[in-house]
Amino acid sequence: MAKKIKISFLGGVGEIGKNMTCIEYGEDMIIVDAGLTFPDMEETPGIEYIIPDYSYVLANKSKLRGVFVTHGHEDHIGALPFLLKDVQTTVYGSPLALGILESKLKEMKLPEYSLKTVEDREVVTAGKLTVEFIRVTHSIAGSYALAIGTPKGKIFMTGDFKIDHTPIDGRHTDLTRIARLGEEGVLLMMQDSTNVERPGYSMSESNVFKALDTIFNQHKNRRIIVATFASNVHRVQQIINCAVLHGRKVALAGRSLVKIVDLAYELGELHYPEGTLIDIDKISKYDLDELCVICTGTQGEPTSALTRMSADDFPKLEICDYDTVIMSASAIPGNEKTIFNVINNLSKRGADVIYQTLSEIHSSGHANREELKMMFALIKPKFFIPVHGEYRHLKQHRELAMEMGIGGSRVFLAENGNSVEVDEDGIRVGCNVPCGSTLFDGNYLVEDVNGLLGDRKALASDGCVICVANIRPDGQEGMEPVIVTRGVNIPDDVRAALLEELQGEIASGKIAEIGFENAKQYIRKFLSKRLQRKIDKRPVVVPVLFE
Repeated sequence: MAKKIKISFLGGVGEIGKNMTCIEYGEDMIIVDAGLTFPDMEETPGIEYIIPDYSYVLANKSKLRGVFVTHGHEDHIGALPFLLKDVQTTVYGSPLALGILESKLKEMKLPEYSLKTVEDREVVTAGKLTVEFIRVTHSIAGSYALAIGTPKGKIFMTGDFKIDHTPIDGRHTDLTRIARLGEEGVLLMMQDSTNVERPGYSMSESNVFKALDTIFNQHKNRRIIVATFASNVHRVQQIINCAVLHGRKVALAGRSLVKIVDLAYELGELHYPEGTLIDIDKISKYDLDELCVICTGTQGEPTSALTRMSADDFPKLEICDYDTVIMSASAIPGNEKTIFNVINNLSKRGADVIYQTLSEIHSSGHANREELKMMFALIKPKFFIPVHGEYRHLKQHRELAMEMGIGGSRVFLAENGNSVEVDEDGIRVGCNVPCGSTLFDGNYLVEDVNGLLGDRKALASDGCVICVANIRPDGQEGMEPVIVTRGVNIPDDVRAALLEELQGEIASGKIAEIGFENAKQYIRKFLSKRLQRKIDKRPVVVPVLFE
């Protein structure tokens, strides 16, 4: 039987985040990225993070020839510490991406791992497959597209990218090599869909400096606090450059930010004069107008530095009337409410808050429509699969591909769990593979996902009722049931009626006869049905029984 190229999507299609793709040919398999996503607090309350179900990889780990990382963002590397606990393989990527990953591996005390850094245009052999790393511009240094060579043809994965002609580090997207790949022939392209809805070209990162410089000039008598993503090294460089230009010292607030800045400086990805950075503990030694504080918290993350500042819960810095806070990032969809809560709280404490709707202080790291079209024109793929986007993004990207001359039958809209087979004769749907989400509650894997989340949602909407009762009909005199409530209001007359009816059930001996465990279920159903009828709520009922 002829061998086929098989591509399986374990995450990252029909969603933003949790990117993970398997590519197989015969007895060889590689993984491109293994990321996480952060929870929606309404849908997954209390969950720390979510990673792909990689049971398909475990079932085929004898075929695995390596993991290839496009860049160091959490949605592309965040699941790797967990995968590498279960699978021994080599991870390939840029020095910054692997430096961030190694820090995570050390935190998890992983005893053994194999990381190999690559250079621009380096080709790695992985069995019958090859992987070439092609430099692209993104919002983090060390980002790559991948050209994957197979016996059936070449696959081109753009990774997250934009085409910025004036990048901060001078490292342009390698359009020369990309154009040459197109001339050589590309069987299949998979391209970033994040900004497919945005017309024109993305703004250059260098434009952000002009906006920052203007704000620093306008607020020169105030302390300036700039919030940005810790991993956006180019943005951090711009902020530091602006602070140095205006004679300010720079302090960092946020553990992840400090770690990445130290790593980027060590790798030569970040540059600043000696003495520019000061410890956050020493800012009281300087006048407010001599300081620039860079911090995390652009998405309203509960434990981030900026969120804690807004709640007056950051001991090292207290927000006051002489502060200007710059939110140098756009809102990830779904985070708008928490972000505006932080902005409102900062404003109440007297700060002037500047965010994207008021100034060009953020540049996306993802390609807009004209840049996506340029990639189509250069690569000229025979087949196309849009990735890295919600379903609406993927659908619009298919329409854009058709505008660029790729027929609808040559475009496949993937969903997580889909696998496709592709060769010169066509692109075909294969057998689905196991997929889904693995949720972590604190440091522990959640197995009964529906049960746990169902209870948490019920607690949030309907509260909790604890019923303490002696279920023996001949129990001590006066040992009547007690109802304790949390997060739900039960009127006194309803509470009294419930207790009276329940005491009657106990006194009849019916509950004692059915056994201890069955008695718990009986009381749970007994109270749930009556509370639903009397107060139109279904709180979580917790029976606490003794005999």
